Amino acid sequence: MRRRARRAGPPVAPARRGSALQRPSAAGLVVLCGGLIAACLGCDRREHAATDAATPAGLAGLAGAVATAPAEPAPPDDAAAAPSDAAAPEPAPDGGSNDGVSIDGGSADGGLPGSSAGCPDDMVLVEGDYCPLVEQICLKHHKEYEKDQARRANPYGEVEGSSSVSERCLEYRQPTVCLSKKRTPMRYCVDRYEWPNRKGELPALLVSWREAVKLCEGVGKRLCTEDEFNLACEGEEMLPYTYGYDRDPSKCNIDRPFRQRELSLYRYERCMKDPKCKAELERLDQRVPAGSMPGCVSPFGVHDLNGNINEWVVRPGRKSPQRSGLKGGWWGPMRGRCRPTVGFHNEEDYGYEQGFRCCKDAAPR
Repeated sequence: MRRRARRAGPPVAPARRGSALQRPSAAGLVVLCGGLIAACLGCDRREHAATDAATPAGLAGLAGAVATAPAEPAPPDDAAAAPSDAAAPEPAPDGGSNDGVSIDGGSADGGLPGSSAGCPDDMVLVEGDYCPLVEQICLKHHKEYEKDQARRANPYGEVEGSSSVSERCLEYRQPTVCLSKKRTPMRYCVDRYEWPNRKGELPALLVSWREAVKLCEGVGKRLCTEDEFNLACEGEEMLPYTYGYDRDPSKCNIDRPFRQRELSLYRYERCMKDPKCKAELERLDQRVPAGSMPGCVSPFGVHDLNGNINEWVVRPGRKSPQRSGLKGGWWGPMRGRCRPTVGFHNEEDYGYEQGFRCCKDAAPR
């Protein structure tokens, strides 16, 4: 994927049990980690939503949400940078629509979690009260993260320098606390699966934010916002992960070994026509088919919001080319939970781990 010139990761919070306090602000989220105010990987920072889209050829999937920790630094082999003349991907033959027929072969809700009331059959209704500011306290981090924190700690116990090690929390304190005075009522529809929103198909990748926006609009939908992604992912209980408070790689496609990218990649359609690009993508690719991990389902019945593929979302209030955000994490050893938003990729960026899904206003009651 293409990267911006500055790639230095943000400072990381000390390795300790810390609370991630998310406050919206003009510059982003204010994070309180173990009593320290810091823009760190160990805590979640909240950023205002924005709009930016990337679209892979032949496939595609995106979702929107709000940020928690400062932008998560991409590992050295992060998505490949794509040449500016890369061919734009084509939308799926049927535009991702199921024409009123469930992807599972029955009625919209038959045998599937969640409800499609007020939504197209291939979407799930998300209705509830959303908390903009939450406190999530990590009780136990991954050893890789703790080791990195200790390595970079100075004599005063402060962590210095940047790092490519992602903050992975293995266990959160229950329950999550809502710090907002008021919750926001929300009601909307979200694709049940990542684009092209068909169970059993691999989600799209090598898609830019702008391409994702156009693909959603092409089927009468829109790209999800950060807050919409958050509520669809965490539910009213504000779960750190769609399935609960403890990180579990057996539930969602996360924590797979990192593979260093060795070649730049074109956008999907062009990459599939280039033998070298295609072979490199196949080597890097660790996606699983949409809906193939039944435990990776949100409280509303939305699949694969954590892991598998990063999902583009709109960050309201931002100006081009900073309207884009990535949510949910991908298959690698990344945060891979509901609240964090990666915000340093612009609207034209695309990568082998980036896709999307769509949202839509629900029909009036």
